[in-house]
Amino acid sequence: MTVKPLGERIVIKMTEVEEKTKSGIVLPGSAKEKPQIAEVLAIGSGITADEKKKDEIKVGDKVIYSKFAGTEVKIDGEELIIIKLADVLAVIE
Repeated sequence: MTVKPLGERIVIKMTEVEEKTKSGIVLPGSAKEKPQIAEVLAIGSGITADEKKKDEIKVGDKVIYSKFAGTEVKIDGEELIIIKLADVLAVIE
């Protein structure tokens, strides 16, 4: 199944979180912090139609987004987040 975001929204997938700290301490699932780095899977038509915004972000980019942004959904066993473009803080190059 594919997800097509509407307007100025994007669909992202969180990257995996390290299970150990740098000093070697293993973190249990409850102690892990939700990552703020994700990969862009889909972009809404409101972004691609806007000449100024369409070059800012594209599918496949790694982005940093606001900590409590978006709506989490589970589709075909994958956990995805749908967020507004305004909640993207930076693109990692």
